[in-house]
Amino acid sequence: MASTDLRDRRPLSPHLQVYRPNLTMMMSILHRITGAALYFALLLGIWWLVALASGPEYFTFVNGIFGSWFGLLILFGATYALFHHMMGGIRHLIWDTGRAFAIPAAEHMAWMSLALAAGLTVLVFVAGWLAA
Repeated sequence: MASTDLRDRRPLSPHLQVYRPNLTMMMSILHRITGAALYFALLLGIWWLVALASGPEYFTFVNGIFGSWFGLLILFGATYALFHHMMGGIRHLIWDTGRAFAIPAAEHMAWMSLALAAGLTVLVFVAGWLAA
């Protein structure tokens, strides 16, 4: 009975409501969200490849969905998720070398990750539009 008394008196571990959100915290959360979103994007890519292998009629149908405004919005989000997740991985590789742990450096890398992910996403879509 003594062990349950001790367990009842222990403090609860702090959670998100205790901490004031900061940039690196939000980047960590967004990194996890984009990682999960990439699973959905992978399924879309598999669907497109299956349609390609299924014949011209079904491929035209699926390609029409991806070419609609809603499909392009989903593809834009998936492209941003890919680049954001990649930039987060590069940030972690830099941290693995023992560099940029100071708060100003970590925040600078977070802003650079956001800017590069957004810029690369726009660059891919502009290049795709110019190639079409």
